[in-house]
Order: sequence, then C-alpha cells, then structure tokens
Amino acid sequence: MPVTLAAACHSELLIQKSRFIGCVEPVPDRAAALARVAGLRAQHPTATHVCWALLAGGQSAAVDDGEPGGTAGRPMLEVLRRQQLDGVLATVVRYFGGVKLGAGGLVRAYTDSVAQALLQAEKVPLRRLQALRCSVPYALEGLLRREIEAAGFTLGDVAHGSVVTLAFSGPEDQAGAFVARLNELGQGKVGWLKD
Repeated sequence: MPVTLAAACHSELLIQKSRFIGCVEPVPDRAAALARVAGLRAQHPTATHVCWALLAGGQSAAVDDGEPGGTAGRPMLEVLRRQQLDGVLATVVRYFGGVKLGAGGLVRAYTDSVAQALLQAEKVPLRRLQALRCSVPYALEGLLRREIEAAGFTLGDVAHGSVVTLAFSGPEDQAGAFVARLNELGQGKVGWLKD
C-alpha cells in the first residue's frame, strides 16, 4: 500500500564545500509541486541548482536543473519509489562550493540528501478521497451536516436555492457505505448529483 508523508522534513549536507538542502514533503499533484519549486527558487535566488522529483497520483517527474543528465532528479525519484511513496515532492537546493563532484559524487549527494530527510519523516497510509454532491430539502440540511462531520468527511460548498446542495469529500473506501447511510436516513429525499 502506498504511503505519503505527514509533514515536510529537511536535511542539510556539506560535501566538498557544496551545500545541499534537501526537503521531502506531501503534495497533492504536479501543480502544487511546481508552485513549491517556484517558491524555493524565490527563497534561494543565489542557489546554483534547485533539483526535484515528484511521485503524485500516477504523475512523476525528475528534474536535474542544469546538473549533468541523470545525476540529480532521477536518483531522487528512485529513493521515493523504493520507499513506495506517493503524493510526495523531493527537492534539493544546491549551493556550489567550487569543487566538482563528478557524476558518481552528484548521484550520491542528491540521493543522500533525500534519504536523510526521509529518515525523520513520519509516513502515513495514503487514502484516496472521493468527492460527492447531493441536494436535499432544507429540513434535512442539519442532519446531513451532522452526519458528514460525524463520519469524518469534509464539507465543502453549500448552496441554498429551492433545495440545499452540499459538496463534501471523504475516504474513497468509505464513500459507498456513507452514501447508503445518507439514503436511508434521508428516506428517498437525497438527490445525488454528478459533476
């Protein structure tokens, strides 16, 4: 079963005068990863390289950012794969210290930066969420709100019109049973909407 991380974890290595700042963190998708990498570039404007690797929901990426091909992003990605992680971004910011490390040295440095950060990371099971939308008469709104909260689902948008439309999400493996429960409690008055 794939796992993700509970929170971001960091590492810092000094190798032959070069500084490697590693980070592993949970991200939902590629867009969030790109935003995070852009933030790192802004945070470290004088860094020589900002290399990264991503595994998130079937999407993967390995970016060397100017390092010789295959010496940064791909080794970082392999560390994530070996740990069976998903929904995780690994980044390493490098400040060049003037001593060239060679291809083997770079692979070791980037691999070790990610591995060191992962040593501190708390891994949690990855649970896929399912988004649901339904409409109910006003008289059932309070009941649905209480049931959504009690089940640990997350309430999203609520729209009030001729009926109340509620959007919510929860663990995919519990969605079927939860829908059945709401149908029973609503006595046929819960209308399920497709996006």
